[in-house]
Amino acid sequence: MRAYLLSLLPLAFAAAPAQAELVQHSDSGFIVREIAEVPADNWASWAALTSPAKWWNPQHTWSGKAENLYIDSQATGCFCELMPVPEGAPEGTRRGSAEHMHIIQSAPGTMLRMSGALGPMQGEAVKGVLTITFKKAPKGTQIVWEYVIGGYMRFKPEQISKAVDGVMGEQLGRLAKSLGGDLVAAKEPAPKEEPKAEAPAEPKVEAPAETPKAEPAVVAEPVAGGAVEAEAKPKEASSDIAAQFDAAVDAPAKPAPKPAPKPKKPAPKKPAAN
Repeated sequence: MRAYLLSLLPLAFAAAPAQAELVQHSDSGFIVREIAEVPADNWASWAALTSPAKWWNPQHTWSGKAENLYIDSQATGCFCELMPVPEGAPEGTRRGSAEHMHIIQSAPGTMLRMSGALGPMQGEAVKGVLTITFKKAPKGTQIVWEYVIGGYMRFKPEQISKAVDGVMGEQLGRLAKSLGGDLVAAKEPAPKEEPKAEAPAEPKVEAPAETPKAEPAVVAEPVAGGAVEAEAKPKEASSDIAAQFDAAVDAPAKPAPKPAPKPKKPAPKKPAAN
């Protein structure tokens, strides 16, 4: 049985579509994302998804027949496959079955989330979660599959991740074509623009402070009578110094102050008569 499962890997590689996107992988797991757009509304897309017998590739089944697949789209339901009754089995023997994935959340027309390790990963100690979302698109509906795998497996991660990516891309492509659509290239989120480092501001060179100009010295002008008067403001270059001098000379002279009168000597006292 394991040899049969491993034989599916080359088929997966051959079927890998160009639009498939292996988001990331490491020794502990990987993530696969596939996107399709279909010219149908979300309800028609939901109805098609929950009828896998109409679009799933029978080469990726246990029984070899896609007609044995079904999805019970309620929580605790499953994406399961019925097996034929073995030849020679006693009458009344029930059919065998296999659970490909377990329904853990269902929002009809919007999102279906299932847990399970598909194909050859079912025999490994890994856990897988497939989230299928339906989003309104300009010409119908965008269907996004994101499959996250983590845990221990005996396969080489780089080998099994590419195989699973191929199978998932193929199955979503078949679902899309059943609705008249196809896979589209996964769009990477626009990178965040890093803030540009601002160039350090150039230091401002301040103009040297102007040295205050020395005020011209106060000029004392001679006036009549020998008095000296100081000008409050410096002379202007255009002033007529000669005219100012002549005006000072021609000014009427101030009368000189009169000297104070000298004190009179007291009259000599007459001797007293005997």
